[in-house]
Amino acid sequence: MSSRKPIRKAVFPVAGLGTRFLPATKAIPKELLPIVDRPLIQYAVDEAREAGIEQMIFVTGRGKTAIVEHFDIAYELEATMAERAKDMAALDPTRFTPGEIITVRQQVPLGLGHAIWCARAIVGDEPFAILLPDELMVAAKGGGTGCMKQMVEAYEDVGGNLISVLDVPREEVSSYGVIDPGAEVSTTLTEVAGLVEKPAPGNEPSTKIVSGRYILQPEVMRTLENQGKGAGGEIQLTDAMARMIGTQPFHAVTFAGRRFDCGSKVGFVEATLALALEREDMGAEVRAMAERLLAS
Repeated sequence: MSSRKPIRKAVFPVAGLGTRFLPATKAIPKELLPIVDRPLIQYAVDEAREAGIEQMIFVTGRGKTAIVEHFDIAYELEATMAERAKDMAALDPTRFTPGEIITVRQQVPLGLGHAIWCARAIVGDEPFAILLPDELMVAAKGGGTGCMKQMVEAYEDVGGNLISVLDVPREEVSSYGVIDPGAEVSTTLTEVAGLVEKPAPGNEPSTKIVSGRYILQPEVMRTLENQGKGAGGEIQLTDAMARMIGTQPFHAVTFAGRRFDCGSKVGFVEATLALALEREDMGAEVRAMAERLLAS
C-alpha cells in the first residue's frame, strides 16, 4: 500500500475578468459560458470528480457568485420542473453536499501563483490538484479517461509533483510554457528537469507544452508566499514550480486526449463545434449545417 497522501482537493482559479469575451462576460463569469449546454466550469469539475477528488476550492473575485450558485440547489427551478414532470437528470452533475464546495476571494489580480496561494489555508498540508477551466481537456474518443484521472494514477506510482503536457508541432511551442525533459519513465511519463516560458524559436527544449492541469505538494504554498513578481508584473506559478524542481520529484504526464484553448474566441468556437459534432442527439444536424454554411 502506498503511504502517499491521496489527492482529495482541487483548486479552480476562477477570479479572472474574462476581458477577451466582452461584452458577454460583463455580467456573466467566463467560466459559465457554455460549450453546447455545459458551462466550462462544469467540465473541469466533472473531470476532478472522475479522478476521485472530493473537495472543490474556487478562488473567486467580485461578480463571480454565479459560479457557486451553479452548484447550489435551484429550488424554484427544480420545484417547477417536478410539478411539470420534467426530467431533471441534466442537473445531477451540479449537485453537491455541504462542505464539498469552498470559495475564497482573490482580492487583487496578482496572477495565477497568487490565486493558488489564496487557497493555502484550505489546502493545508495536503497535496492538491489545480484545474484551469479555460483549458478544456477532453478524453480520447472511444472511452478514454480524463486528464486529471490520468494524472492521479501517475501520482499513485511516482508521487511528488506532476503537470500535464501535450505534444504540439515545434513551430507552435514558442507560444506556451514548455518542459525541459529529463529521463523518460514510460511512454506517457517524463521527468521534468526544467520549465521554460515561451522559448524563443529554435531554443525549444522539447515540444511538450504545459496544459493547465497540475498536482502539487503543499510546499509550493511556502514558495509562493516569499516569491516576487515575475512576467507581466504578476506572481507566476511557473516560477514557483521551477524553484521546486530538484528538491522534490517532478514529472510530466502526456495527456492521451485533446485540449481546447477556451480562453480564446477561436478555441471556444472550435470546442463547441467539435463536441457538438460528437453528440448523438445533434451531431448529424450540426454536420449538415456546417456543410451548408461552408458551401454558401
